[in-house]
Amino acid sequence: MPSDIKIPALGESVAGGQIAKWHFKEGDFVKVGDILLTLETDKVAAEVTAEASGALHIGKQPGDDVEVGAVVGQIDESVVAPAAKAVEAPKPAPEAKPEPKPEAKPSNVTEFKVVPKPEPAPAPAAKAPASPEGRVTRKKMTPLRKKIADQLVSAQRTAAILTTFNECDMSNVMALRSKLQDSFVAKNGVKLGFMSFFIKAVVEALKAVPQINVRVEGEEIVQQHYYDIGVAVGTERGLIVPVLRDADQKSFADLEKDILGYAAKAKEGKIQVSDLTGGVFTISNGGVYGSLLSTPIINPPQSAILGMHSIQQRPVAVDGQVVIRPMMYLALSYDHRVVDGKEAVTFLIRVKDCIENPARMLVGA
Repeated sequence: MPSDIKIPALGESVAGGQIAKWHFKEGDFVKVGDILLTLETDKVAAEVTAEASGALHIGKQPGDDVEVGAVVGQIDESVVAPAAKAVEAPKPAPEAKPEPKPEAKPSNVTEFKVVPKPEPAPAPAAKAPASPEGRVTRKKMTPLRKKIADQLVSAQRTAAILTTFNECDMSNVMALRSKLQDSFVAKNGVKLGFMSFFIKAVVEALKAVPQINVRVEGEEIVQQHYYDIGVAVGTERGLIVPVLRDADQKSFADLEKDILGYAAKAKEGKIQVSDLTGGVFTISNGGVYGSLLSTPIINPPQSAILGMHSIQQRPVAVDGQVVIRPMMYLALSYDHRVVDGKEAVTFLIRVKDCIENPARMLVGA
C-alpha cells in the first residue's frame, strides 16, 4: 500500500515553501530515514525524510509551491529492495594469434603507388542567428528571496531610515589580535576574529545609549533589556541573520564559536527558524566582499543596524602629524521615528572608542 509523503510542520509562522530538489529519481528505492527532498521556506531550508521503505513516486516538482500537510509524492511499500547483483568473475583474455607474414614479392616487379585525389574542403556552415530565448534565463523567486524582498521594502516603507557615518582606526585591534592569536587558538580551538570585537563594542554602545535598544509595536515603543545580536551572513540562498543570544554574557571565544557554528549550519542548510528570531540589533559586514561604504537597511522590528566595511590604509592626522593607518568606515542606519540624531551619533562614537581602545572591553573599563 502506498505511503503518502507529506510536508511536515516547519515551525511557528511557516505555512509552506518551495521544493528545491529531490534527492532521488522517480522509481528509486528509498529506505526509512533517507532524505527525500529539500524544501525552501522564507526562513530556512528544511529536509523531508522517508517514513517508509519502497519505490519513490514523485508528485510535485522542483519549483512547485507547497503548504504544510500537502502530499508531494508517495512511497510504494509493496516494492522490496532490489537484490545485490553478483559480481561476475572476469573472463580470461583470448590467446593472441600470430599475424600472418606478408608474402614476398618477386624482385623484378616494380610497385607503383597511386596518389589519392584530395577531397574539396567542406564549405563553412552558416552561423545560426542567436535565439532570443538563449539570451536570458527565468526562474521563480525562492521563498527566502521573496521574504528578503518583502522585508526590505517594508523597512523602507514603514520606517524613517537615516544613516550616519564615522570611521575607526583598526591599529590597536589588529595589534592585539595578532599578539593574542596563537594563545587564543591554543586555548579555545578557534581564531580570534574582528566580529567578536564589534559585537562586544555594540553591546557596550547599547548599554550606553539604551534608546537604540528598542522596537516599535503599533503605537508603543518596547524597551529591551537584553542583548541578542544578529550577524548578517550571506549564503547561496540569500541573506540570513542568525542571532547570538545574550552576547553581553559571553566571552570572545564563545562568540567566535557561535559564529563558526552558524556559518557551518548555514552552509549545510540546517539553520532553524529559532536561530533567526528575536534579535535586538544587527551587524552587517560588507567589508568581506570589498565594500568601502554603504547604507545598510534596518532589520524590522529592530531600530538600528551597524555596517562594517573594508579596512584600508589611509593617511590620517594623529597628534598634528600625517600618518598611514588601517581605517574602516562605520555606518549606522536607524529608525528616526524612535532614535534621534544625537543618540545615533553618540552610539557610533561609543563603538569607535571601543574598537580603538579594545583593551577596555577586555577589562570592562
